[in-house]
Amino acid sequence: MLSHVLSAAVRGVSSYLVRVEVNLSPGLPAFAVVGLAENAVREGRERVGAALRNTGFPLPPRRVTVNLAPADVRKEGSAFDLPLAVGLLAASGFVPADALGNQAFLGELGLDGALRPVRGVLPMAMRCREEGVDALVLPQANAAEAAVVDGLTVYGAASLAEVAAHLAGNPLAPTSVDAAALLGGPAAEGPDLTDVRGQETAKRALEVAAAGGHNLLLVGPPGTGKTMLARRLPGILPPLSLAEALEVTGVHSVAGLLPEGSAVLTRRPFRAPHHTVSDAGLVGGGAPVRPGEASLAHHGVLFLDELPEFRRPALEALRQPLEDGRVRVSRARGSEDFPARFLLVGAMNPCPCGYWGDGTDRCRCDPAHVARYGSRVSGPLLDRMDLHVEMPSVAFGKLTGGAGGEGTPAVRARVLRAREIQARRFAGCPGVYANAQMGVALVRRHARPPPEVVRLLQRAVDRGLSARAYHRVLKVARTLADLAEREGITRDDALEALTYRVMDRRDP
Repeated sequence: MLSHVLSAAVRGVSSYLVRVEVNLSPGLPAFAVVGLAENAVREGRERVGAALRNTGFPLPPRRVTVNLAPADVRKEGSAFDLPLAVGLLAASGFVPADALGNQAFLGELGLDGALRPVRGVLPMAMRCREEGVDALVLPQANAAEAAVVDGLTVYGAASLAEVAAHLAGNPLAPTSVDAAALLGGPAAEGPDLTDVRGQETAKRALEVAAAGGHNLLLVGPPGTGKTMLARRLPGILPPLSLAEALEVTGVHSVAGLLPEGSAVLTRRPFRAPHHTVSDAGLVGGGAPVRPGEASLAHHGVLFLDELPEFRRPALEALRQPLEDGRVRVSRARGSEDFPARFLLVGAMNPCPCGYWGDGTDRCRCDPAHVARYGSRVSGPLLDRMDLHVEMPSVAFGKLTGGAGGEGTPAVRARVLRAREIQARRFAGCPGVYANAQMGVALVRRHARPPPEVVRLLQRAVDRGLSARAYHRVLKVARTLADLAEREGITRDDALEALTYRVMDRRDP
C-alpha cells in the first residue's frame, strides 16, 4: 500500500515542498528512508515507530520504504517526523488516504506521540501558500508563526493522536493571527536616551544614523557611554513594516531563535556578538548552513563592541553585506543567500589601554602602538562607516546633574519625519528606503551640492577624503537637510557631515 503526504523543508532562509512517499510491502520487517536524508531525518524512524505504538497505532510487520522527493536535494531536521507518521497511518489504513487532501504536515514527534516545535516554519508556510497548498498541520507551538501567512489555513496540534482524529473526521480548530494588529500595537518600552548624560555630539550622530540608515563608529575611552548609546538606537528607528517583520521573523525562525509561541517579531533586532565570533558566526555558514549575526540583525542593528579586537577576516567579510544588503555563502554542496541589510554600529577605544587623548596622563601608549591599534580596522571598512564620532570622558557635573536631555520619543519623532521625506523621495526606487542606500546616480540627483559646498568638499578630497567617503558625506548631508526639513543641502550640512569623519584625519 502506498500513500503520499506533502511536507516542506528549509534551504538557507527559503523553503521548498517535499513529497513524502510511504510504501508498505510484504517481506521481513524493515524501515528504509531514501531521498538524501541526513541523520536527523533517518533517526526519525525510531521516534515515529515509538510514537505510533504509544498512541495506539501498532505498525503491521511489513517492509516500509519512505522516499523524500525531490530525491536529489538533501533533507535535514526533524520536521519530517509528523508527515512520515501520517503517511504510515494512511498506508496502514488507520486514516482514510483521501483525508490527506491538499494538506501539508510538519513537526517533530516525541516518543509518547507529543508534537514538538521545529525551526523555519514561517518560510515553509509561505512556500506552501505559494504552491497552492490549502492547509498546514503542525505543532501547536508553531501555529501562531504559520498563521501570519494569509491565504493558508493553519491547524495546530499537541499530539499525533489529535492529528489522527483530525484526519478521521474530528477536525482541529484553525489558528488565526492578525500580524498587522500586532505590529500596530503600542511600542515596547526600552532603554531611553535620557539615561545617557552628556555626549551631545554622539547623540546627534545617533539621530542622524537612525534618520538616514547610516553606519556609525563611536571612538572613546572606556566608560564614556558607547554601549549605552548603541543599545538605544533601535528605540529611535522607525517601527517594522509587515514585510520587514516577516523577513526578520523568517531569519530568526530558521536560526531557531524565535521565542516559542511567537507569531511575528515586532521590534527591530539588536545583535551584539562577542569579538571572538568566528567568520561563519558573523556572516553565516556551518553545516548545515545557518544565518550569522549579520543576517540576524537584518532590518535592525549590528553592534560590534571593541571593533579592533575582532578577527580581521571576519570584519572584512562584512564589506559585501554593507554594500549589497545580502550575504552569499558558497560551499561545495551549493550556495545560499541570506538577507543582511543592517545598520552597523562599531565602538572602539582610541588606543590599546583606552585613554589616549583623554586629557590625562593615564595613557602609556606610544604613537606607534596607537597607530598599529587603529590599523586593525581597515581603510575600506572605515570608508563604509558614514559617521565617525569621538566620545570624550563625561564631566562629573554632568553625571550628577538633573535631566539627561531629550528622551527617545522626541528623537524618534524627528527620525520618523525624516524617513517620511525619504519614503516620498524614493517611492519609485525599489530597494531604496533611506539616504544610506542611494547609489551614485541617486546621490547626483538628490544630493547635488551647490557651488559653495563643492569648493568645501574639494578641499576635503585634496586632503585625503576617498571617493567613497565623499559620496557618503553627501548622503549624510542629505539626511541632515531632511532632519531640518530643507529642500537642498547647505554649507552647514556639509560642514557637519565632515565633522563626522574623525578617523579620516586622526593622527596619533
